[in-house]
Amino acid sequence: MNDLGELDRPGTPAGPGAADASSEKALGSAPTAPTASPAPEPAADREPSAKQEPAGDRKPPSPRRGAADPVKALMHRHRELCERAVDPLEIAAGLEAHGITERTAARFRHRDVFSLAEEMYARVTRDGDAPASPAPVAPRARADWVLLTLLPGALCAAAVTAAHLTHGRSRLFAVAAGILAVGLALRAALRRGPLSRTDHTAPGGSTLWISWLVAYSLLGNGLLHSAVTGGPDGLPTGTADGPWPLTAAPVLALALACAPAAWIAHLFTARGRRRLAASRGLEDFAAAVRPLLLGTVVLFLGALAALLALCAAFLDEPAGYAEALALGALLFIARLLTTHGFVHAPAVVLTATATVQAAALATVFIARLPGLDFLGTPVETLVTLWGAGSVPTLACGAAALVLLVHATRKLTRASAHAPPAPSR
Repeated sequence: MNDLGELDRPGTPAGPGAADASSEKALGSAPTAPTASPAPEPAADREPSAKQEPAGDRKPPSPRRGAADPVKALMHRHRELCERAVDPLEIAAGLEAHGITERTAARFRHRDVFSLAEEMYARVTRDGDAPASPAPVAPRARADWVLLTLLPGALCAAAVTAAHLTHGRSRLFAVAAGILAVGLALRAALRRGPLSRTDHTAPGGSTLWISWLVAYSLLGNGLLHSAVTGGPDGLPTGTADGPWPLTAAPVLALALACAPAAWIAHLFTARGRRRLAASRGLEDFAAAVRPLLLGTVVLFLGALAALLALCAAFLDEPAGYAEALALGALLFIARLLTTHGFVHAPAVVLTATATVQAAALATVFIARLPGLDFLGTPVETLVTLWGAGSVPTLACGAAALVLLVHATRKLTRASAHAPPAPSR
């Protein structure tokens, strides 16, 4: 039996003392019939009975314990959460994060976790009599993070334009400078605004794998196609018709999509906290947030598809909708989980996806060694049937689906939408 069940059990007498005390009181007040008193025994022959004790040594009966207060015991276990909470919703989210469900709340004589949190918030002792804060809302859009989310797309567009207008070594310098500028701008955009982590730390440990996935979107398909056909015969020239062709349209669209991703993530946070304030149960809140999450992902994919069409028309390149949308969905869902405090699963999935793409590319080159040609057969068959873009499409699509299922479990919890604890 767990400790929560024991807290809810009403108290029982510690021993027979309470029952004996009431019995003695009843017997002392009841009338008794006169009886003949026996002859007194000599004092020397008397021995104290086992049931009789001297009046000075007699212990008072133990008092009857009242019913236990399970809510008070629960408050003691979560004292830090109750003391720093600025709203009952924060306590409800914390309790839900610690595994307290609607059924557990019923054992504390409450209809749901929200009602239990309201009692805990009302009973907690605080310094001062500050009034309760209003329902948590998402922070308003600020000019700094609005500009930062626009910066990666603007710098990427400038770098692509410079690569098309320059030649030779100048093009190489322009591309290197553009990659560096876009990387720094993207890092700054991930540190502020709706795409930043709640603890305001660095963008996370998955930066290397995200960079690999984006670089593969730019160079990987051309390299894989050249490797299957016996190449490559030289280094990339920065054009789509070279020996190692580049596909800049998906990368430019992803960089431009940083701005709508931030706005959509901000919308998801705001709507999620509003529904947290309006919900009266964890199951009701999860049912309300689940379609909101799916609609958020669909809205981002629609914005990314529109940007892909514009970039493909501007650069006169194939859009590669399947590959770019799969990669965009993977990166967006991973960032959405990261901003709400779930960093482990996105890191694992991104690492696995990058490893699969690297392994698929490596097997084609390893298959050129004597006796190892069978290693490249699966990838070569896939490229022959569906093209070089099928490898990243399948890898990123499967990873995005896994993260979406994980997000429907994690981002529909009340603890994922609780406001961050105030800094002290």
